[in-house]
Amino acid sequence: MSPPASRFDVIGQLVPLRRYARSLARDESDAEDLVHDALVRAYEKRGQFRPGNSLRAWLLSIVHNTFVDSVRARRSAVVRLERAAETVPDLGQPTQEHAVRLAEVRRTFMQLPDEQRAALHLVSIEGLSYQEAAATLGIPVGTLMSRLGRGRAALRAIEEGDRPGAARLRIVGGTDDPTD
Repeated sequence: MSPPASRFDVIGQLVPLRRYARSLARDESDAEDLVHDALVRAYEKRGQFRPGNSLRAWLLSIVHNTFVDSVRARRSAVVRLERAAETVPDLGQPTQEHAVRLAEVRRTFMQLPDEQRAALHLVSIEGLSYQEAAATLGIPVGTLMSRLGRGRAALRAIEEGDRPGAARLRIVGGTDDPTD
C-alpha cells in the first residue's frame, strides 16, 4: 500500500525551502532561522493546507511571508528605537579631551596651597557666601577674597596655551572681574 498523494511531506521540501530562504536572507544562518520559523508556522497551520494543492508552493509562500514579516518587524523596531532616541535629551558624548581637562583642573586644584583650596572649596563647591566661608575659616572677608582670587587665577592658568575660541573655565561663586 502506498502513501496517499496528499501526504504532508515537509521533509521532502527542505532543499527548495532552504534554497529560497538563502536567496531571500542572503545569509546562511539567517536562512536556516527563516526555514525553521516557516516550518513552525506551517506545522501550526497544517489544517489550512488543501489536499490536492502544491505543498511546495504552499511552503514557499510561508517562507516568503515569514521573511516579509521579519523585515517589517526589524523596520518597525528601528523606527521605535529612533523615536525613543528622539525623546532622550541630547547630552553629547563625553570626549577624552573633557576627561583630560577635568584631570588637569583636579590636579591643579589639589596642588593649590591649603588656604586657597579651602576657600575655593567652601565658596565654589559648598556654595557658602563669602561671610559664611570667612567665618568658617576664622579669617576676615578681605583675606578670603584674596585667597579666592589667587586660587581662581591658578585654575585659569590651565586655559593658557589652549586653542583660540575654546570654552573658558568658569569658577562658580564669584569673579575677579569688577565689571561683572
